Amino acid sequence: VQLQASGGGFVQAGGYLRLSCVASGLTFSSYAMGWFRQAPGKDREYIVGISKNGRNSYYSDSVKGRFTISRDNAKATVYLDMSNLKPEDTAVYYCAADRVYSSQTAYVPSQESYYDYWGQGTVVTVSS
Repeated sequence: VQLQASGGGFVQAGGYLRLSCVASGLTFSSYAMGWFRQAPGKDREYIVGISKNGRNSYYSDSVKGRFTISRDNAKATVYLDMSNLKPEDTAVYYCAADRVYSSQTAYVPSQESYYDYWGQGTVVTVSS
């Protein structure tokens, strides 16, 4: 299983970035997906997750209203659109996959420990 995150970069405050995470080696539509981030000197934190059917999502308060998660199961890809970026959004961003039961179509895991696979991270730097 591989999760390949990309799209990070350097952006000014108020700017926009789109992160992508391409999954391989798994049945993507059987997995809920999530994005986490780890800022320098801090623990990794959950920011948003999406159910395996893409119809449900759950955002942390820190990004609600600014970030949008989406997925394309045909492309085995999950996206994170980040708008109105702030310096405090500077972090390494990780995507993660959680294998869920077939009946859990609306389930959105928010605990780091629930996720089975992790990508390598992509760096986002927001200047003030």
